[in-house]
Amino acid sequence: MEVIKITPRGYCHGVVDAIKIARQVGAEAGAEPVPQPVNMLGYLVHNEHVTDELKEHGVGLVDADDRFEGLQRIDDGTVIFTAHGVSPQVKERAAAMGLRAVDATCSDVVRTHDLVRDLAARGFHVIYIGQRLHPEPEGVLGEAPGQVHLVEPLDFDALDHLDFDTSRLAVTCQTTLSQWDTLSTIAEIQRRWPHVEVYNEICKATQERQEAAVAAAAEVDMVIVVGSSRSSNSKRLVQVVEELGHKPAHLVDSPADLDPAWFEGIDRVGVTSGASTPTWMTRKVIEELERLGSAAGTPAA
Repeated sequence: MEVIKITPRGYCHGVVDAIKIARQVGAEAGAEPVPQPVNMLGYLVHNEHVTDELKEHGVGLVDADDRFEGLQRIDDGTVIFTAHGVSPQVKERAAAMGLRAVDATCSDVVRTHDLVRDLAARGFHVIYIGQRLHPEPEGVLGEAPGQVHLVEPLDFDALDHLDFDTSRLAVTCQTTLSQWDTLSTIAEIQRRWPHVEVYNEICKATQERQEAAVAAAAEVDMVIVVGSSRSSNSKRLVQVVEELGHKPAHLVDSPADLDPAWFEGIDRVGVTSGASTPTWMTRKVIEELERLGSAAGTPAA
């Protein structure tokens, strides 16, 4: 079995920056004469391996469905806002509690916050294409409550129930969605409201990884995506390979998730990884795939 390493894959700039910030904050707090507690308000990035590594650097995890609920579990010290961003209300609450706040929001997400805030100030209602219960939309919607309206990708029925003045209307989106699902949703919004202003905020790293995975699918029999089931961008890689590349794809968190039965009759397997997946874990999965390929009697590439 030949193992094809798909590029680009793995960490994006936002994840690299967030991890660097968290490590530095953890080191500084640990070096104080009296070490100060440092906690992430939710997963810094959606990967358990990154979270475990940061714990070794003195950065704890406070995970809750609601960011306000999570804040109530932090008594003092430093709170790190994750790469997905938080609402202005969460920032204000943290300040009122006397917490030191460190913002590790991805710069692409910050741009979306700025965009939505500007549109709302100019009197626009904004249709925001995103996933319910994901922290990124939660933060963006908080920029202009009542003026930002969440619609999930391809949920055209939800558009029938939007009830607001559409004379000034814009559409934008979560940064880690399937770019094809997002474009289809935008096209339907444009069909209904031709005057809508469109701001496609799918980040470049997401686009490039999706395009590379779909292109590779044409040359392989199967694609393995290394990433967490929590990770939106990792799950979208599986989705686009299956729906647009028309090849089977599996999401694995580690080599232990690989099922040898998947590879019966498979000659070429592609490997990619989500934007929050550590390189060392992807390497371990590749090594296990190569071992499986060698065991089957076919040299690995």
